[in-house]
Amino acid sequence: MKLLRIFPFFDSSVSRWAAEARIIRWLTFLWLFVGLVVLFSASFPNADGLGDGFYYFKQQLIWAALALIIFNITVHFPLRLTIKIGSIGLFVVLLLLFATYIPGIGEARNDSTRWLKLGSFLLQPSEFIKPFLVLQAANLFGRWKQTGLLAKLFWLLVFAISLLGILMQPSLSMTALSGMSLWLMAMAAGIPWYQLTGTAVMGVAAGVFSIATKEYQRRRLMSFLNPWVDQAGDGYQLSQSLMAIGSGGTWGTGFGLSNQKMFLPFQYTDFIFSVFAEEFGLVGCIALIAMLLIFASLGFRVALMCKDAVVRLVAIGSTVFLVGQAFLNIGVASGVLPTTGITFPFFSYGGSSLLSSLAIAALLVRAAREMSAAEIISIDRFNVQERRDRLREKRYRS
Repeated sequence: MKLLRIFPFFDSSVSRWAAEARIIRWLTFLWLFVGLVVLFSASFPNADGLGDGFYYFKQQLIWAALALIIFNITVHFPLRLTIKIGSIGLFVVLLLLFATYIPGIGEARNDSTRWLKLGSFLLQPSEFIKPFLVLQAANLFGRWKQTGLLAKLFWLLVFAISLLGILMQPSLSMTALSGMSLWLMAMAAGIPWYQLTGTAVMGVAAGVFSIATKEYQRRRLMSFLNPWVDQAGDGYQLSQSLMAIGSGGTWGTGFGLSNQKMFLPFQYTDFIFSVFAEEFGLVGCIALIAMLLIFASLGFRVALMCKDAVVRLVAIGSTVFLVGQAFLNIGVASGVLPTTGITFPFFSYGGSSLLSSLAIAALLVRAAREMSAAEIISIDRFNVQERRDRLREKRYRS
């Protein structure tokens, strides 16, 4: 029976957690459950072509089981120890990130080199690096005034190399998400505005340079402005996505009854929200966005209640990464943002994304569990110390 405790659903200690930790935990499970249901519908046509309509769904269930074990271990592990392990993990994942460029190890798909091929499995280091960035950024910015100049420059250089490695793959959207999350964590930590402004300018300049030097990114940017001009070319993805969302109407076509998923590219990864919108309609989209906003509100409430600066920044970084990525995906699918490859947490197919998302959610739950932790000096201890001081003073006078 003790072995079953590594699975979240058999964890008997949850009832003793803070209310915010319990609610975030169940919201995470709800998000994951809805995502699995939507993934089954979105991936069925492609999987059926492989001879097994449940293929992608079963693969995702296996990854979900592994990710839930990691989730439950993380929520029971003190953040101070997790941060120590995380600093080592960041360098390991950073090495894996650049290993994607080694022929025979890295796997290139759709003009992007983002994956490591391990047998029949594909791992995406740019997904794995996100929870480690949250941990190390919280540790650095939360102790900014106590950290020496050389240590500051070292870790800022590590962050810059990490973002550069993601940008080179290329993955402009993931670079932007990671950069904005680190920037917001720094702002929440009270880093001086002139330093934040300089960093923001360099980040925007890097993005502009990437777009200027990569023709396909420029084409995507232009097609985003008016996808209907070239529906069979650069505007194909976005035009199909908009047709799927529009076809949903108010109540949707019903679960499993999406027609556009037969034509929509990446319908079970980057554009899975479009399938969700078609099948569940405007009402379903409002409910999903409401869930994301509730999740974000709870995350920021935890941050406000945290007494430790590092724990507070872990809560902020985790919330921004998860909810921010979800809204970026929605923005791309609905044509509000330029078309670029970014997954929807807990919805999109992919073991790397699922492991990373549940790890980040676990950090947020752990922050909620530690938000009231502080060194409490009892009145009795204070009175005993006060009496000792007075006794010393009398002896000194005598």
